[in-house]
Amino acid sequence: MEQFLTPEFWVAVGQIIMIDILLGGDNAVVIALACRKLPPKLRTQGILWGTAGAIVLRVVLIFFALQLLQIPFLKLVGALLLLWIGVKLLLPEHDDDHANIQASDKLWAAVKTVIVADFVMSLDNVIAIAGAAQGAADHHELPLVIFGLLVSIPIIVWGSQLVIKLMDRFPLIITLGGMLLGWIAGTMAVSDPAVADPEKWLQIPKIAQTDAVKYAAGIAGALLVLAIGKALGARKGAADSAAST
Repeated sequence: MEQFLTPEFWVAVGQIIMIDILLGGDNAVVIALACRKLPPKLRTQGILWGTAGAIVLRVVLIFFALQLLQIPFLKLVGALLLLWIGVKLLLPEHDDDHANIQASDKLWAAVKTVIVADFVMSLDNVIAIAGAAQGAADHHELPLVIFGLLVSIPIIVWGSQLVIKLMDRFPLIITLGGMLLGWIAGTMAVSDPAVADPEKWLQIPKIAQTDAVKYAAGIAGALLVLAIGKALGARKGAADSAAST
């Protein structure tokens, strides 16, 4: 129980909530699209059951991700994916990824659509949340994940319009979110068993597992995401300007 009263626990909860809001905003769109043809009296049930199914599925996926991150080199792969996800978060989006979401006038068909779509779209969330939880909680990762998801999913479903307006009005929120993913990627990379466990992979140089090293890796990851994201964004903006003239 003491683990749940530590500052590290609540920092990780905050990270999970921010990650899920930033990367899970599409979930609210999916739920709305999938349930739009339901009769009004069934729409709330579709939203609730679809959300519940998505939460359960996300917890199961993160449980397996937490186990897989114990395998040497997989944290390094996850860190690279997180860096790219963070960079993509900083780039302008022009594609409509929701055109293929099929609505249904049947309750369970709509619920199934929500759950399947969430499964397809949740890889980035799963990797980021697993990294945040494992970096902050010793042997209490899953309760931390469940708590964070239970807090953030309702925010996404019922507060998505407010969240979207805040992001539009304050783009710094998205920039900080991308840098947060870079921070998690950096701390994840230096804690990979291949470079952290002195009893495994003896031929690979080991990285000291000190707070200073983890903070330095986190800062480096955050700054790397910011630098690459801004550079690619500027290049894309220049290319779009050239194409429109």
